[in-house]
Amino acid sequence: MSDLKEHLSERCQYVDAALNRLIPNAETRPQTLHRAMRHSMFAGGKRLRPILCLAAAEACGGRAEDAIYNACAVECLHTYSLIHDDLPCMDDDDMRRGVPTCHKVFGEAMALLAGDALQALAFELVTKTPMAARHPTEVMVLELARTAGSLHLVGGQVADLEGEGKKLGLEDLRFIHEGKTAALLTTSVKLGGMSANASAEQMKGLHEFGMATGLAFQIIDDILDVTQTSEKLGKSAGKDVAAEKSTYPALMGLEASRAEAHRLTEVSHRALDVFGENGARLRQLADYLLSRDY
Repeated sequence: MSDLKEHLSERCQYVDAALNRLIPNAETRPQTLHRAMRHSMFAGGKRLRPILCLAAAEACGGRAEDAIYNACAVECLHTYSLIHDDLPCMDDDDMRRGVPTCHKVFGEAMALLAGDALQALAFELVTKTPMAARHPTEVMVLELARTAGSLHLVGGQVADLEGEGKKLGLEDLRFIHEGKTAALLTTSVKLGGMSANASAEQMKGLHEFGMATGLAFQIIDDILDVTQTSEKLGKSAGKDVAAEKSTYPALMGLEASRAEAHRLTEVSHRALDVFGENGARLRQLADYLLSRDY
């Protein structure tokens, strides 16, 4: 297995090249909209979700080329959610991925529309994925749609907004994190598996891996928000404290939060037992997400 740093760099470039082809260029009318979409998409994201999508496809015996449309779809959906989350009516943030947020550059209306367009593009891209015998196109579209809707991504954001200034319990906090973060990460690996005609047993393993890894990822995000600088994170540090949000560090303390992230990563490793050695890259990526410092 190649060095992880090299792998992440190569896969990031592979995904970026595909996104560059698939998103209308900045000269396509309406130019302002496409410039806004590309501003947020190419602002320096680490492409973790598409990289996980490609790794899941390969763990199931498939090819990255057959999963690339699904990988780009989850990145479009993720970037749309960031654009909308950063709006003044939501989390009201001025920086994302180390650059001014979309609405700070293009205005709130254009940022809203850029997010809408990226969300629509995500579903278009899923339909371009070669169909596998066990997972027809409509099943992949349904997977993405359920994740994007009121029970997961949007619902998690609603619960997050309504929880500001309140002392939530761990069950409510987990609901937010499962909706806002873990659900899309889970769908990323499941769409990778679907592109590779994954078996029911493999899909179950990917689901369990995604949920555990996604929750661990968000706990680490909560920790970094209070331990790192804005410059390091590429976004405003300390926002959760300022917004009086409940977080794992606020409820459990830093050390207990780190311990919970480690426990969840161990759960994610066990979920990959069905893949044997083919799951090595996914295990490596889960460990990387646990140990990251930005």
